Amino acid sequence: MANLTERFFDSKEELTAQLSTLLESKLVAGIEEKGSAVLFVSGGSSPAPAYKHLSGLPLAWDKISVAMVDERWVDANHEKSNEAFIKSTLLQNHASKARFVTMKNSAPTAIVGQAECEQAYKSLGQADVTILGMGPDGHTASLFPHANGLEHGLSTADVVCAINAKQSEVTGSITERMTLTLNGIANSKQVVLLISGDEKKAVYEQAKQAGSEYDIPLRAVINHPDINLSVFWCP
Repeated sequence: MANLTERFFDSKEELTAQLSTLLESKLVAGIEEKGSAVLFVSGGSSPAPAYKHLSGLPLAWDKISVAMVDERWVDANHEKSNEAFIKSTLLQNHASKARFVTMKNSAPTAIVGQAECEQAYKSLGQADVTILGMGPDGHTASLFPHANGLEHGLSTADVVCAINAKQSEVTGSITERMTLTLNGIANSKQVVLLISGDEKKAVYEQAKQAGSEYDIPLRAVINHPDINLSVFWCP
């Protein structure tokens, strides 16, 4: 099982403040220890305020690399692009000096583009901190239940993999993704899982119980012995 800590907050503001502090401390520590730092980021409303706060901090951003946890296989100007979201929230102000490593490349499909993406991500080395979200179906990153490519994503030694999710209300119409693998998530000094609301908290509690990782892929993260996992929850 992962080295698991849980922090339940009374408000989104409190969660944002604590997440911002954690991210700042991990990035500063990475730069002090090895001269650079790596941050893997997820899309979604939960981390957005922390990203905006972080962007205004006068860190040594030219020594920080930012990369996606997962991405829909769409161009960066697409309304559903996670890259566009990160550029509009985090890569602003001081943080505009950070090196950004994108997942989406010019390949026609995620499967064809995997090798190029893998090479780019391997060059980053170990992440100092990785931010994950979780869907009401128990997916994290783009490791969706019973997706085409999920078994490979949970077992491969690669850092990234192509996924084609089973279309649902959660996935929306764009099911083709690139994502960190379980190994890619584990290759981080610290992983932070952000959860909000009672519905998702119930799914998280279910993920901690014994069962299939294909039904609830978050289980694979929780069950991984090499992951330092901090769970942040707010109403």
